[in-house]
Amino acid sequence: MTEPDQPNLPADPWDRFGWVMSVIWLVFLAFPMQAALTLDEPWGWRAAGAGLVLAFAAVYVLAFVRLETYFGPDAQRGRAWLVVGVLIALAAASAAIVGAEAESMAPFVVAFAMFALPLRAAIAVLAGIVAVLALVVAVDDSDAWFIIVIVLLVGTITGTVRVLEERGEEHRRLRQDLEMVAERERVARDVHDVLGHSLTVVTVKAELAERLVDDDPERAKAELAEIQSLTRQSLAEIRATVGGLRVARLADEIEASRAALQAAGIEVHLPDDPSVVDPRHRIVLAWALREAVTNVVRHSEARSCTVELEPAALTVRDDGRGLRGRGEGNGLRGLRERVTAAGGTVDVAAGPSGGTTLRVLL
Repeated sequence: MTEPDQPNLPADPWDRFGWVMSVIWLVFLAFPMQAALTLDEPWGWRAAGAGLVLAFAAVYVLAFVRLETYFGPDAQRGRAWLVVGVLIALAAASAAIVGAEAESMAPFVVAFAMFALPLRAAIAVLAGIVAVLALVVAVDDSDAWFIIVIVLLVGTITGTVRVLEERGEEHRRLRQDLEMVAERERVARDVHDVLGHSLTVVTVKAELAERLVDDDPERAKAELAEIQSLTRQSLAEIRATVGGLRVARLADEIEASRAALQAAGIEVHLPDDPSVVDPRHRIVLAWALREAVTNVVRHSEARSCTVELEPAALTVRDDGRGLRGRGEGNGLRGLRERVTAAGGTVDVAAGPSGGTTLRVLL
């Protein structure tokens, strides 16, 4: 049995072409290259200087092209240190030939270190390079102090970009985790609502059919046919719920509530016109009605149940045994989460003359 094909996600453009940003700055290597080509030395010496500059540029660009290889697991950090060492060695060799102009290679070393090494190690590399440049400027009494400023700016900017990128990636991962948890809770809540209601009605109708099978076979057959229809409908709803397509309709839930309550032998008082509810609130109140009626049928032992609708509210009253210290189940907790997410509240309390009153206010 073959596995389904996995979708081919497009590659991250930054992963593929981010190295181009490193190539742009190679223009600053023109200074040591010019110094190498204009040396007052034999052509072999000039070629060696130019070759070292070209080798430095090649290693730098290749390292950035494969930056993800180095800037990754701890097992790969040794390669990053190797690249930094090679860059420093090439810069030092170039300095021995072309002189102070090789100082312009320092920002490249700092930039790569900031992206490839652990942050503390990269800062240590920056400090070491700044110290060496300061010593060179002091010994030679040159006016190349500006290169130190450039190195510090490069280190600060690249370090800031790296920290922001790491924090951004962490934020994206956390957001994805939260979205996954929210989706799992949605599916669990919807499946509970669908199954809880449907199985309660199926149980009630099965018990009724069992009682009628001898006294009223035709009625028993009708109840069994409704059970069959209800199970098919529930299966379709479960599939839609898992696919995120399940949307409760208030008018349908009113009729389903009527059937469930009547099958349980509970006197029903339902509103005739669901259009009194603000259209913005109908989906949430439909879910609330389903959960409330399921609890009445399953737990209340009531003789009658009354449902009232308002533009932004739902009230369900029964004359059953009341709360009696029972805690909230998964269904009621899921209802609270759904209503709270819609900016509403759920209040469950004992009725004025016994029973339970559930009120959802949006």
